[in-house]
Amino acid sequence: MKILMTGNEAVARGALEAGISFASAYPGTPSTEILENIAVYKDDITAEWAVNEKVALETAIGASIAGARSLAAMKHVGVNVAADPLFTFAYMGVNGGLVLVSADDPGLHSSQDEQDNRYYAKFAKVAMLEPSDSQESKDMVVAAMEISERFDTAVLLRMTTRLCHSKTPVTEGTVPARSKKPYVKRLDKFDSVPATARRQHAVLEDRLLALEAFSNETELNRVEWKGSAVGVVSSGVAYQYAKEVFGKDASFFKLGFSHPLPMKKLKEFASRVGKLYVVEELEPYIEEQLKAAGIPCVGKELVPRLGELNPAIVAKAIFGTSAPTIQVDKSSVAERPPVLCAGCPHRGFFVELGKVKGIMIAGDIGCYGLGGMDPLNAKDAGLCMGASVSMAQGAQKVFERFGEKTRTVAVIGDSTFFHTGMNSLMSSVYNRAPTVTCILDNRITAMTGHQDNPGTGYTLQGAPTKEIDIEVLVRALGVEKARTVNPLRLGEVREALAWALAQNEPAVIVARWPCALKKRTEAEKKEFGALPLLCSIDQAKCVGCKACLRTGCPALRYDAKAKKTHIDEVQCLGCEVCAQVCPKQAIALVGAPNV
Repeated sequence: MKILMTGNEAVARGALEAGISFASAYPGTPSTEILENIAVYKDDITAEWAVNEKVALETAIGASIAGARSLAAMKHVGVNVAADPLFTFAYMGVNGGLVLVSADDPGLHSSQDEQDNRYYAKFAKVAMLEPSDSQESKDMVVAAMEISERFDTAVLLRMTTRLCHSKTPVTEGTVPARSKKPYVKRLDKFDSVPATARRQHAVLEDRLLALEAFSNETELNRVEWKGSAVGVVSSGVAYQYAKEVFGKDASFFKLGFSHPLPMKKLKEFASRVGKLYVVEELEPYIEEQLKAAGIPCVGKELVPRLGELNPAIVAKAIFGTSAPTIQVDKSSVAERPPVLCAGCPHRGFFVELGKVKGIMIAGDIGCYGLGGMDPLNAKDAGLCMGASVSMAQGAQKVFERFGEKTRTVAVIGDSTFFHTGMNSLMSSVYNRAPTVTCILDNRITAMTGHQDNPGTGYTLQGAPTKEIDIEVLVRALGVEKARTVNPLRLGEVREALAWALAQNEPAVIVARWPCALKKRTEAEKKEFGALPLLCSIDQAKCVGCKACLRTGCPALRYDAKAKKTHIDEVQCLGCEVCAQVCPKQAIALVGAPNV
């Protein structure tokens, strides 16, 4: 029986069939659904959200050392956070097998860069597999686990956005009974002090030679022979694009096991074809190694190294052909940048923050990253998870050194604060930086689809747990000036910002209100109310000044002919931010919507 699965769902099913007993991740698109689907298998797999990717990999490593098969999943930039344990664990090897899933994002659909994490496998010297559809996504988790234990190595499973979220048929396999290897204390293997690491480095180099020999034998790398005129080397979802473009006119070397590359087998394939192309997304990872081995090939001279590929892009790059498309007048299509949802608790905070003069605002990764766009204009810079607090600290120190009066404000979300913001805030306290850190606590990890975190009171698999109080936490980190506000009450936000900027030491404002789309817990219903409400505009009072539109709320509609603003009742959640900025008091709360 075949079932349609996304690549992420297939990886989760693969974890079940591979006998994995422990899995951990930090949510990040396009990888998020892997752990959400693994979490369903409560009877077989312990699945956890970690506070960041480093912790996710380290807990999976702990499970491996204890003897269990384990998995850690994260998006591509998350591997940067997890790189520290990854490189050292490569020296150590495994007890129970370990798979690290890296979900890359060609095209930057939801990311701040499009780094190619295939280089991490080469850099860290671990094995790597690249599935090209959902069936392979499932099967390669099983294969990766067998390779991990056979060769005593972690295995990187490289996914991409298109593969993670596209559905193809999957035939499910059998589910083995859970078991684990015995735990045996091995300081000579798992205690990576210099003396041990020096010895293990030599073992690692021998392991790579064994893995390369395996890559030349395994069926994960296969030749699809269609003649000697043209050959194509490809891997991952790019293989699917190349197959569609070249069709029956080329022979293919399909790479599934892509580090170490099967160079002997590739040389043989290249010698049999007249012209060799390499089709791969982003960097010339395969191409560079082929050329270094003296194998002539055509790759990034033609195929773009920027953005996500598709068959049309490959066809145009290789053959100069374009598929016919419907022509449209793009000038009539309005640009629609992403905006904060109607009723988002961040909006009220940004309305007031954007008015403050003489400040530099460092943003972070999350929904609040949208605060820099018009009409809110409440962000100057954004870098990576947790960086807002650190950037604000560095900038503040420079402003002070050069006698400038500019103050710095960091804006960070609750989950991001738990992820890497805590260390940054502690550094600000230690270095006596008078920064203002605004922690926007919307009670959930919102941007990636409402995953729990240490501040929600629930684990990934639904168990009640200790809820971390953010204000109590920041005080424990040494912050003496901290307060919690309702971000929907603009006067309260305004006063808190003035208070924080008046301090000559680190100050923290916690803006606490649930995400507009969040299903509220019983505790949240008591604290914040059970149901959304609804605002309405008195058309007799509305003068069409557009002050409410400057909040950027998508529930507001301006009628240019009538010169009046209306509220879309379907979207409105009664946050009353628009009512508070209306100079004519034309907007009021009228009760609950008909839902």
